Parts: sequence; structure tokens; C-alpha cells
Amino acid sequence: MTPRSLLTRTSLAALVLTLSACGFQLRQALVLPPDLGPVRVVSADRYSPLAESLAQALTRAGAVPAQPDSSEVAVLDLLSERWGDTPAALDELGRVQEYSLRYAVVFELRKADGKALVPRQSIELSRDYVSNPTNAIGTEGEREILMREMRREMSAAVLRRVGAVSERR
Repeated sequence: MTPRSLLTRTSLAALVLTLSACGFQLRQALVLPPDLGPVRVVSADRYSPLAESLAQALTRAGAVPAQPDSSEVAVLDLLSERWGDTPAALDELGRVQEYSLRYAVVFELRKADGKALVPRQSIELSRDYVSNPTNAIGTEGEREILMREMRREMSAAVLRRVGAVSERR
């Protein structure tokens, strides 16, 4: 065994031991309550990308999609979705150079009997982006990319809240 391979093996063993000692664990898959039954995602916006994303994620997690004519279903209700841009930085002429994009969602999850499984709560995300006031090319594209990423993050955040309630039961 060469000194180099011995050093490599020792370094690898030290890295594995360090990671195992720090308590790091991969995030587990979403576990839904077994008594939840079919789930319908309802949104104030009929064509909400967030509602579509949540419905797909719930199906991947094992939830049974609700049939259109079914009345006995659990409901993940997206009560409101709000977007907002707030100026975060100005230049010497008072023109906005940086914005803070905010995304807030209020939701609740009710079982088929109407009992709140996840009580009404809100989640707010915020990201900053740069806007060149003299050359706005690309600013809208950057904003659209941020919006897509924030929707994906919001979907994951809502599902984590649902999963946290399931783990406590």
C-alpha cells in the first residue's frame, strides 16, 4: 500500500466518521396520515400553478386524487396567494436598482369531516433580484425564473407542514 492510497483511505474514513457524528440525515419522504383518504387541492385561482404542483406532489406521496363528483374528501385549501415587489435599493438618482420579491400563501388542510388537520397558517418567501434601471433587458426573465423557483419552494414548504402534522399523530 502506497502512502498516497493510505492517506486517501484515512481521509475518506475521517470524512465518513465526521458526517455520521454530526447528525446529518437526508430529508425523508412525505408521509400522509393513513386516515386522510382522497385529497382535493382547492385554490381561489382556478389555474394556480401552485395548486397543480401540490396536487401532483400529494399524488406522488401516496394521496388518492379526489374524483370530481366525490363529496367525502380531504381538502387542501389555498385561501390566498399574493405576490409583491418592494424596492430594496436605490441609486443616487432615486431609481430602483434592487427589488425584494415576496410570495405569501395562506392555506389549511381539512379532513373529510371538516375537522382541521393543519390549521390555517401562512408561509412567506422573499428573494432579492437586481434591476438595472438603464438597461432592463433580462430583468423580467430573471423575475419569472425567481417566481418559478419560489412556487417550487412554496410547494415543498406546504408539504413539509403537512408532513410535520402527520409525524406528530
